[in-house]
Amino acid sequence: MYIYNVTINIDNSIHDEWLDWMKTKHIPAMLDTGKFKKALMTRVQVEEEMGGITYSIQYRTESKEMLQKYYKEDAETLREQSKPFEGKFVAFRTELEVVNEQ
Repeated sequence: MYIYNVTINIDNSIHDEWLDWMKTKHIPAMLDTGKFKKALMTRVQVEEEMGGITYSIQYRTESKEMLQKYYKEDAETLREQSKPFEGKFVAFRTELEVVNEQ
């Protein structure tokens, strides 16, 4: 099992619009690719010096190969959909391999 983690700091000025877009459009579109089985969105409870609000979205996928397929087939198109928020967020992505789950 792999987790594709996207951590995003979003500017307060567009927070509400962005949060609605994430919940109603972007996360469902990610799941609709068929490459991810589940998504978990959490709010980071640490205040950043730069301000804004930080979230972590974790998309679960079955294998590294499925994640690579997402990068090849879907990532560019889905990332382009965030253009309306350009310049108002900072994002970084991390791949995690689940070692143990109890």
